[in-house]
Amino acid sequence: MNFNNVKVPKVPGGGAASALIKLGIVGGLGLYGAMNSLYNVEGGHRAIVFNRIVGVKDKVYPEGTHLMVPWFERPVIYDVRARPHLVESTSGSRDLQMVMTVYLVVLRSADTAIDTGGLATYSMRLNLAFLPEYVKIGLRVLTRPVPDQLPTIYRTLGENYNERVLPSIIHETLKAVVAQYNASQLITQRESVSREIRKILTERAANFNIALDDVSITSLTFGREFTAAIEAKQVAAQEAERAKFVVEKAEQDKRSAIIRAQGEAKSAQLIGEAIANNPAFITLRKIEASREIAQTIANSANRVFLNSNDLLLNLQEMTLESASGRK
Repeated sequence: MNFNNVKVPKVPGGGAASALIKLGIVGGLGLYGAMNSLYNVEGGHRAIVFNRIVGVKDKVYPEGTHLMVPWFERPVIYDVRARPHLVESTSGSRDLQMVMTVYLVVLRSADTAIDTGGLATYSMRLNLAFLPEYVKIGLRVLTRPVPDQLPTIYRTLGENYNERVLPSIIHETLKAVVAQYNASQLITQRESVSREIRKILTERAANFNIALDDVSITSLTFGREFTAAIEAKQVAAQEAERAKFVVEKAEQDKRSAIIRAQGEAKSAQLIGEAIANNPAFITLRKIEASREIAQTIANSANRVFLNSNDLLLNLQEMTLESASGRK
C-alpha cells in the first residue's frame, strides 16, 4: 500500500496546545533557574563557589544572598563559628611517666568532629615495669581558617581539613613539648608549657593557612600512684607544719612560765618588803580576806554563824605595835 497520498486530518486546537506546552517548559526552566540561582550564606559562615568550567573561584563570599549559574556552579559553605572538638593523645614526660593529653580543640570552619579511638595509657618505671599510670591534660585550642585562603584550603585539604591537619600537628607538638618537662614541672610550669605549645602550634598551623587564637591547659589529672605521692608529700608538709607549731607553742608556753615565775617572784619580793617596812600590811590583807568571806556567806541562801577567829577578823588580837612605836 502507498501511504504517500494519504491525507492526515488536522486536529482542532493543536497550535494552542503546543504553545501551552512550550510556555510550560519555558516557565518550568525559568522557575528552576530562579530557585537555583540564589543561595544564602548564614551568619557565622563563609562561602566559595565551584564552577564546572573554571574550577574553584578565588573569591570568598560573605554573609547574605548571592547569585550563581544553576548546574554550572555550586557553593561550598564553611562554618566559621567557634566549635569544640575533643582529641586524646598519649605522651611521655621527661621522667618517663606516660602522659595522656586531652585536647579541647575549638574550630571555626569544619563541619565534622574529630574521630578518636581509645588509647591505652601506661607508666614506665626505671625498672622497666609498666603500671597503669597516666597524666591527663585537658587542652583548649581556639583555631580558625584564614578567610582569604578558603579557596586554597578547599583545593588542598577539602572541607574536613581539621581531620586531616589538626590531630597530626597537635599530637606531634604535644609529644615534643611534654618530653621537655617532668610530671612535677607540668604542674609548677603550667603557663610555660601552654605558651610553648601555642608557639609551636601557631607556626605549624600557619603552613596550612590556619590561624590559632588561644591555647590553654584546662585540666591536669595524674595517675593513682603519682596522686598518692603528692598527697603523701602534702601530708608530710602538714605534719611538719604541725610539728613546727607544736615547737613554737612549747616555746611560747616556756616563755609564759618564765614571765609568770618572774612576776610571782617580783610580787613576793614586793610583798616581803612591804611586810618588813610596815607590819600593818598583814592586817590589811586579813581585812580584805574577811571582806571576801563575808560577801560569800552573805550571798548564800543558808544562815551561817562564825566567830571572829573563823572569819579571820580577830580585831581584838591585832596589835599595831610598830605603828604605835613609830608614833
